[in-house]
Amino acid sequence: MNVKGTVYTTTKATVLEAFGEQRWNEFMAKLAAKDKYFKDNIIMSITLVPLDKIIVFFDELIDACFNGDKNASYVMFGMVGAKYALSPGGPYHSFLLTKDLKLFVETVLPKLWTTYYDGGSAVARLENNVVYVKVTGFPIKHVYFEKLLMGYFKQAIKVFGKKSAATMIKSLTGGDDHLYFKYELKDS
Repeated sequence: MNVKGTVYTTTKATVLEAFGEQRWNEFMAKLAAKDKYFKDNIIMSITLVPLDKIIVFFDELIDACFNGDKNASYVMFGMVGAKYALSPGGPYHSFLLTKDLKLFVETVLPKLWTTYYDGGSAVARLENNVVYVKVTGFPIKHVYFEKLLMGYFKQAIKVFGKKSAATMIKSLTGGDDHLYFKYELKDS
């Protein structure tokens, strides 16, 4: 499975804004010394990055800049990614042209998965003011998926105009073979 380079470029912009260019360059130099992939490749928004490499990138970044707090950091990166992608000027802002919540949940949320990943699949449904999202087809079980996706879908729902409370029902690190999230919608 590969991940679209947009994940990397959005994260780079976030880190540059928060910590500055010198810290980013120092981090990338250390990462390139540990993993040849980051020395030999230029990652652009259209680059397909191998999944294991994006996980190495995030894990190393979180250790270097976010005190190793993978749970909170992955949620934050997911939320930042959705805000960037869906906000005016973002690459997937046109997904918000639909004004129907059910259509957004059941068509757009799964489509967001396929804009980033070339494997696996996502399905979503809206039922009684609750959004359910199931993601399957993971070649690697890692907290990256759990927390990043939880934050991403929560922020996507918020950008659409609904606040939600997120709950993970099925967990890869808990032994399940898929992820299952529940987002209880609240008044905006």
